[in-house]
Amino acid sequence: MQHVDAVIIGAGAAGLHCAAIAGQRGLRVLLIDHAERVAEKIRISGGGRCNFTNRDTTPAQFLSANPAFCRSALARYTPTDFIALLQRHRIAFHEKHKGQLFCDESSEDIIAMLLRECDAGAVTRWQSCAVHSVAQGASGFEIATDRGTVRAARVVVATGGLSIPKIGATDFGHRLARQFGHAIVETRPALVPLTFDATAWQPFVALAGLSLEAVVSTGGDGGNGKRRGKSGGEFTEDLLFTHRGLSGPAVLQISTYWRPGTPLVLDLVPQHDLQGTLAAAKTTSRRKLSNELAEWLPRRLADTWLLTHPDIADRPMPDMRDRDLAALAASLKQWQLVPSGTEGYRKAEVTAGGIDTRELSSITLESRRVPGLHFIGEVVDVTGWLGGYNFQWAWASAAACAGALSAPTSTLAG
Repeated sequence: MQHVDAVIIGAGAAGLHCAAIAGQRGLRVLLIDHAERVAEKIRISGGGRCNFTNRDTTPAQFLSANPAFCRSALARYTPTDFIALLQRHRIAFHEKHKGQLFCDESSEDIIAMLLRECDAGAVTRWQSCAVHSVAQGASGFEIATDRGTVRAARVVVATGGLSIPKIGATDFGHRLARQFGHAIVETRPALVPLTFDATAWQPFVALAGLSLEAVVSTGGDGGNGKRRGKSGGEFTEDLLFTHRGLSGPAVLQISTYWRPGTPLVLDLVPQHDLQGTLAAAKTTSRRKLSNELAEWLPRRLADTWLLTHPDIADRPMPDMRDRDLAALAASLKQWQLVPSGTEGYRKAEVTAGGIDTRELSSITLESRRVPGLHFIGEVVDVTGWLGGYNFQWAWASAAACAGALSAPTSTLAG
């Protein structure tokens, strides 16, 4: 039987980073993953360029049943810290939008960097290698694997969530947590396209591929792209029509807040007084309403929208009634619709919910129930917005955990 200081299960973003830091601190680390290739989520992120962090990361961009939990780790390992790591490895990057940082070349640069960091820490990697069981004994843990049984003082679970099964996502981490008595906050697909009843959506199927900026909200109070309390949010981002519903950054963002049966409210003409504009056009323009509306919406959308208003679509502006213009403007500024569901884990970028963080130390990510057992990254109930925030949580939670692996096992407050 082999003996190591720590076994880390899962060679994704969090697992690789944690293993590298712990190994470089002098610990004997074994990193195990069931997949043939490491870090598939990094590989496909950002269209292959990996949106590896966000300069503007704060706890406000994260959802959890225990919102304060992420504060400690995020404060102790910041985007600046990870940027410094990239700079040491001479990886070029750029800011694309709203603090989102991407590799100039390829996400493979991030993976190669993390593997070099693991090599610098003499981390042993077993892959592809399945873990069959984890048992706690008097002197630590025994982990049964395809390559035999290994004994470790610490076990770190970094197996991710349920998102994108085709690249290896499983519920292993949640099952292991339950085995040791941990509660699981109900999981659901997040950062995921939303779908609608096929019959109700039929008029919009022809708009598939059309994109425009919109404000999307659901539940809660407040706005301006900020969290709207525990149950709702509001985002101003691009909206994309699909054959089955809506996608694009605006919808991916709001999907994390959305709950079945809850309506969305969309403003398709944000930052513009459409009612006032149409009222003014009535006095100055002799064009048809459809042509006037196409000044403020993509033509395809304007024409589709007016199919539900056939009695006014072809009227010249001077013949329009004020109340009809007001009603039309309201329908576009406050379009309310109820999704029937989501595209599921197969298209979700992350998994919301997970291991209840009230049973973990926010300082070390160690279990309060089982000393020496840690959970990091997406497997826990911390979910970030779209835009690099979830990777920053992976780096931060990994660093917080790695810094504690050489300490005596304990259940710390935090």
